[in-house]
Amino acid sequence: MPSAIANLSVDSPPNPSVAEDHALSVRLDEVIHRALTEKRIVGTVVLVARDGRVVYQRAAGSADREAGRPMRENELFRLASITKVIVSAAALALVEQHQLQLEDPVTRWLPDFRPKLEDGREPVITVRHLMTHTAGLTYRFREPAHGPYHRARISEGLDQPGLSMEEHLRRIVSVPLSYVPGTSWGYSVATDVLGAVIARAGGASLPEVVERLVTRPLGMSDTAFSVKDVARLATPYADGHPEPVRMGESHTLATRASTVTFVPGRVFDPRSFPSGGGGMVGSAGDILKFLETLRMGGAPVLGASTVEQLTTAHVGPEAESWGPGWGFGLGVGILVDPAKAGSPQSAGTWQWGGSYGHTWFVDPKHRLTVVALTNTASEGVFGAFPVTLRDAIYGAGR
Repeated sequence: MPSAIANLSVDSPPNPSVAEDHALSVRLDEVIHRALTEKRIVGTVVLVARDGRVVYQRAAGSADREAGRPMRENELFRLASITKVIVSAAALALVEQHQLQLEDPVTRWLPDFRPKLEDGREPVITVRHLMTHTAGLTYRFREPAHGPYHRARISEGLDQPGLSMEEHLRRIVSVPLSYVPGTSWGYSVATDVLGAVIARAGGASLPEVVERLVTRPLGMSDTAFSVKDVARLATPYADGHPEPVRMGESHTLATRASTVTFVPGRVFDPRSFPSGGGGMVGSAGDILKFLETLRMGGAPVLGASTVEQLTTAHVGPEAESWGPGWGFGLGVGILVDPAKAGSPQSAGTWQWGGSYGHTWFVDPKHRLTVVALTNTASEGVFGAFPVTLRDAIYGAGR
C-alpha cells in the first residue's frame, strides 16, 4: 500500500459492501483491460475511495512500454492541470491567514500586470477573477493558429523550458484581453498569474509556498514542481495509430481550435517558471489524499467554509467548463446540471483533469473520490477511457 494513502482505511468491509466492491472491481478491470487491449492508453493508475475507504486500486499497463517497465501504484506523473486545484488551495490558505484577499487587484501584488482591452481600457483584474477563470485571459490552444497568444508565444506551462515567470507575464500583458473581466468565462493562463501572486503574498517562491501550506502538512511527499524520483516517472505518450506514440523532445497534438505542444523535459529545467496551471509532478495516492482531505472538510489545509467556497459554482453552467452542464468554482469544475451533462454523477460533483492524460472527481453526495492518471494524452483526459471508467463506477449502463 503506497504510504500516500496509508491514512485511508483498506480493511475488508462487512457484507453487503464486499459484494458491491467486487462488482465494482470487475467493472473497472474490464474498462481498463479494454482500453489497454485496444491500445488507447499505455498505462494507468486508478484509485477509488468511498466513505474514506479505498475500495479500488490498480496499476495496469506500462510506465515505459519500450523499456518493458510496468506501471506501479506509486508511479509519478506530470500532472498538468491537476496542478490547478492544489495551487488554488494554497491561495485560499493565504486568504484564511489574511495574507491575501479574493478582491485584491492583481496589481497590488504584480504592479506591472496591466493587460488592456482591445479599446485600450485597463480594467481591474482581481484574485477572484484569476481563480474563477473570468479574468479575460485565454490559452493558446483555445484560439486559432496564428492568434495573438500564438504570435506572442504565450506558454501553457507545458513547453518552452527555461522561460522565466517575468517573461511569461510580460507576454501575457502584451496581448489584449478577450473580454471585460468578470463578464464571461474562459479557461486560461490565469492560474499561472495566480501562482505569481501567491509567491508575492506568501513571501517565497510558489513551490515553497505550496509545500508549506499544502503538500507538507498532508504528507504529499511525491508531489512538487520538480521530480522527486526520476526512476518512478512515467514516460509520456500521445494518441496514435495503431498505438500511442512515445513523446519525444517535443510533441504537438491537435486541439479543437489549434494545437498544444508538450515538452516533457521542461520539468527538468530549473529555469522554467513554476506553472501554477500545470507544472507539478505527483502520484495518484497523493492526489487522492489531497482530494479526500478537501471532501472531509479541508483540515489541516483549509477550513470547511473555505472548501465550500472552493467547490461552489461561482460561474453557472453557461461556462461549460467540462462541457454542457458544468460551471466553475474557485479552481475546479462544478457539475450543475447532470442531465445536460449526460452524467451519472451528482449535482455538486467537482472535477478536473490534466492534458498529459488524467482525470479526477469528487462526488460529495455519494462520498466518492476518484483519481485516474494515465501516461497517454489525450485519451486519458478527453477520450472514451475517463467516461467509461466514470460510468463503470456508478454502474451506469448495466
